[in-house]
Amino acid sequence: MRTCDHVECILFPCLDVQQQYYVVPNVDLDPGKISLVLISEAAPANPGDYYYAAGEPLFQQTTLQAFQDAGVKVGAFHEILEMGVYLTTAVKCAKKGYGLQTSTIEECSRLLEAELALFPKVQAYLLMGDVAIKAVNTIARRSGQPRVIPAGPTYKLRGQAFFFHGKPVFPSYLQAGPSFFIEKSKRKMIAEDIASALSLVR
Repeated sequence: MRTCDHVECILFPCLDVQQQYYVVPNVDLDPGKISLVLISEAAPANPGDYYYAAGEPLFQQTTLQAFQDAGVKVGAFHEILEMGVYLTTAVKCAKKGYGLQTSTIEECSRLLEAELALFPKVQAYLLMGDVAIKAVNTIARRSGQPRVIPAGPTYKLRGQAFFFHGKPVFPSYLQAGPSFFIEKSKRKMIAEDIASALSLVR
């Protein structure tokens, strides 16, 4: 199965994103073998930096380093996928500026909701950054459920028990992109969150 065959944006109504850099994962996988979903922020402005791009894209490099920081013995990105980890973004287009409007996150959460429904055996979710957290909260509220992650700084929320569709959810920090190497203070927390999530699905 390829996610891009089942999830598609048609209208592109959002004004604060670069629609020419729209991307949905185009990787062939068995949805029944996915046990952990990692959701980061938005697609990169350089398509060559995306998780599933050819070569050694930036999103792969920083994610691989994050898993290694967590004590996972992986030497290549494909090994993370083979562990049953699926990686995607909450927003499928690249940002124009620093932030994203709430309306954009809400609109793209419909795509994310359809995407997550493709994986029936997921046991946990990693939400890497505020955009991912807002997107999953939006999905929950739309179905009449309370928000998954309460308001508050991520460092205060980490370590608490949160659930989405009955599965544990780990709020964390963005691991995809150059900020991962710059913000060294957050790398330890990211590693801890990845390790905690993996301990539930192994």
